[in-house]
Amino acid sequence: MIPLALEEVSFTYPSGVTALREISLTVAPGESVALIGQNGSGKTTLARHLNGLLQPSSGRVMIGDWDTRQHTVAKLAARVGYVFQHPEHQIFKRSVQDEVAFGPRNLGFAPARVAQLVEQALQATQLSTVADQHPHDLLPALRKRVALASVLAMDTPVVVLDEPTTGQDAQGVRAIGEIVERVRAGGRTIITISHDIDFCADHCSRLIVLGGGRVLLDGPRETVFAHGEFWSRPP
Repeated sequence: MIPLALEEVSFTYPSGVTALREISLTVAPGESVALIGQNGSGKTTLARHLNGLLQPSSGRVMIGDWDTRQHTVAKLAARVGYVFQHPEHQIFKRSVQDEVAFGPRNLGFAPARVAQLVEQALQATQLSTVADQHPHDLLPALRKRVALASVLAMDTPVVVLDEPTTGQDAQGVRAIGEIVERVRAGGRTIITISHDIDFCADHCSRLIVLGGGRVLLDGPRETVFAHGEFWSRPP
């Protein structure tokens, strides 16, 4: 397992909007961390620095001993799996099984290992019964789990979940939560971007509150929740 580190990271979009301002933080191997904050606070911008989709304007991002500026997105995908908020952005195969197998195949795993990883991911996400179906024939809530399974099958030490409960009913939220707990139990690092405070409270031991591109609060969930000035949460 590998640590993550952001060292005085700032980022400005080509439009001139500065989304991150001198952010420094570390995430230990096996931590389950939530990035929370209002729209425009910098959550997704920060997360997309972890797999190289964005590169800092200044500062650096370290994934273990890898500086993201020195590695391609394809290479970083072996260390950081990213589940996008909208699953249609990463689903393009004709069956659930082929979709889940795509990642580990492209990472160069042997066929037997690919088969094992696919089976494990389908079981973990409770998708084995729809393995032969076209992903786009499934309900949106299930498509989200297909995207999650495709990332889990890549066996990355770090998994980033962008708004995992969006579009899920209560049963779907519980299912996603159960999957997250299984991934945590396996020792992987999980970074969750979410507006769902209850989900974060249940499944993330550390909360990082962003605002205006800066870290406003960072600590154990109990400590962060004690700062009521950042949100109104029922007792």
